[in-house]
Amino acid sequence: MTPPSQKPPLPHRTRQTGRPTTAKIQEAVDAHDALAAALSAAGIQLPAMDARTPWPDTEDDGSARPAPYALVHLGVCSPPVAHALAAAIRGGASG
Repeated sequence: MTPPSQKPPLPHRTRQTGRPTTAKIQEAVDAHDALAAALSAAGIQLPAMDARTPWPDTEDDGSARPAPYALVHLGVCSPPVAHALAAAIRGGASG
């Protein structure tokens, strides 16, 4: 059990099998991981954050569709986490 003063570690991302990984998807996953690590170092966790493509990964016939780009979805967070994120951004912008 994690002591109350420490947040649990961030989950490790595992690539879903059967889904094609393009350079753009890998770029989004790498950006997600870098942002998650930076937020974690600042004591902030966005549990719904994910890397995703804005359309289905397959064609109508079920064949794989290569993704021309992917996005880092930040998800939702509680008001205290939003305030902590704003403070971390303000601190970085002024430092």
